[in-house]
Amino acid sequence: MTHNGALPAFDVRDIPFSHHGAWFGISPVVAEAVHADDLHLVSHQTGLHAVLRFTPADTFGARVEADVAATPARLAWTVPDAAVELVYETDDTVLIRGGGTGLGLRISAADPKLTPFSGPYFYRDPVDGSYIYTLYQTGRRYRITLLAGEPAEVFGLQALGSAERGLFLPADQPWEIAVEEFDSARPRYRRGAGFDHAVRACAARFTAFADAVAPWRSARTPAAELAAYVVWSATVRPAGFLARPGVLMSKHWMDKVWSWDHCFNAIALAAGAPELAWSQFQVPFDHQDETGALPDSVTHSEVLYNYVKPPIHGWALGLLRDGLPRELTRAEVADVYGRLSSWTRFWLTMRRVPGQALPHYQHGNDSGWDNATTFDADRVVQTADLAAFLVLQLDRLAGLADELGLAEESAEWRRHGSEVRAAMLEHLWRDGRFVPRGATTGKTATSTSLLDLMAIVLGPDLPDDVRGKLVRDIEGHLTPHGLATEQPSSAHYEADGYWRGPIWAPSTVLIEDGLRRAGCTGLADEVSSRFRALCEKSGFAENFDALSGAGLRDRAYTWTASGYLILAAAYESRRGQQGAAED
Repeated sequence: MTHNGALPAFDVRDIPFSHHGAWFGISPVVAEAVHADDLHLVSHQTGLHAVLRFTPADTFGARVEADVAATPARLAWTVPDAAVELVYETDDTVLIRGGGTGLGLRISAADPKLTPFSGPYFYRDPVDGSYIYTLYQTGRRYRITLLAGEPAEVFGLQALGSAERGLFLPADQPWEIAVEEFDSARPRYRRGAGFDHAVRACAARFTAFADAVAPWRSARTPAAELAAYVVWSATVRPAGFLARPGVLMSKHWMDKVWSWDHCFNAIALAAGAPELAWSQFQVPFDHQDETGALPDSVTHSEVLYNYVKPPIHGWALGLLRDGLPRELTRAEVADVYGRLSSWTRFWLTMRRVPGQALPHYQHGNDSGWDNATTFDADRVVQTADLAAFLVLQLDRLAGLADELGLAEESAEWRRHGSEVRAAMLEHLWRDGRFVPRGATTGKTATSTSLLDLMAIVLGPDLPDDVRGKLVRDIEGHLTPHGLATEQPSSAHYEADGYWRGPIWAPSTVLIEDGLRRAGCTGLADEVSSRFRALCEKSGFAENFDALSGAGLRDRAYTWTASGYLILAAAYESRRGQQGAAED
């Protein structure tokens, strides 16, 4: 529960209504940046696919405008004196009911066209009397079982080609149905404890999660409960290429686990949901290739290797272990050491020009900052952020090797770390700033991207003059809402330019941590405070307009929610420590 005792309400146009473990949600977002007039059951198995359209209707089956209200436990379409309600009974089943007081619901296939290779087929099962859709796009089935009442109309049964397929549940009679997503077959639906019990149970499940991951929440952190919901509801059960529970970046169109995004979710979950956090950290490592590379992203039916993501995993592992309520076993340490070693050797062997110490990106996508101005002059570049992340990872590996009694390997990792750090300062620090350097040409360029300042993650391990200049330049990116990824005064600044201006959670969390470890606590506090206020005002968007604070792109992004939880938890911890010191 929130600090005032109520479950948080949210707008389903921004945040899908879903449930921990579910592969589908209820949302009007049916494709990238496409909002339908009606809510849909949207599945993320094999991709984002709108499956069923839910249309509020009057007695005659005509569409009516209805308000939609949602909390983590219940969604409702409402008109004066009438409502249709929906709740998750389990992670693959929702219950929907109408009271028969003036509002009905028309359910139809989102795609009206059935071809030999796409679309829905709709029939009534002679075994149990349920209505079933089979859908090519997801490769799954969707079963509607009547629990009370009767449909006023059924249409499109066994239709081929283009047709409307579904049922109209009446406005003037009470009814209740169960809607399930499953594979090829399952036993007939068995009624559980009922709709109201399902609402209470769902509320209890979510509240237990929020109590675990954000026990510190209060009026000072008013967005914590909703942040927890964004993460909880975007978590999916193992299926397809996900061999363990995973937190998707979103249950909108960003429905994947990218190989640096997952680190922030793991850190946010560490203290309260340690097993989920540990699984989340390992998801991309389950698909590590023979060179040690992690995939760019993983989701239900797709693993992409055409890019990688930056090696922030050593940094993340440190924070993850700090947050976990238990020590890793020796077997777990050995396992993560092996995986992290392979990932690091990929950068040392596959991404270094022979005879050079610095690794390189092949494209901006490899950095996670796809179109940052750092990559305008050259795409295949050595950069300070990459070098700094690798130095941190090499140091983490040395520590793990020490734990395992591998003294020679520890020394080797430290030697590599010293070489990369020295090369970063020798080759990339020019005229008071870090610059990207062409891996092929050796030519350097300048930009006004925040990416060029990310080496602050090295904190106290930077020379004083370098650290001081980075801090001053970071201040130049700080707007009233947070850290702009491109200086707002730059000719290349774009308000909705992805990594060419907007504020993002990962850069904020990484820089805040680096500043704090560097002793710049005042600036770190300001970065944290402004980002938290931004989320409290504008939600958990993929990124934000740096000058207006408006949310941009995908509006229910888990690393943004996790970034808020990380910073808010640390803020509350500092307050507690300060209070204890004063006592």
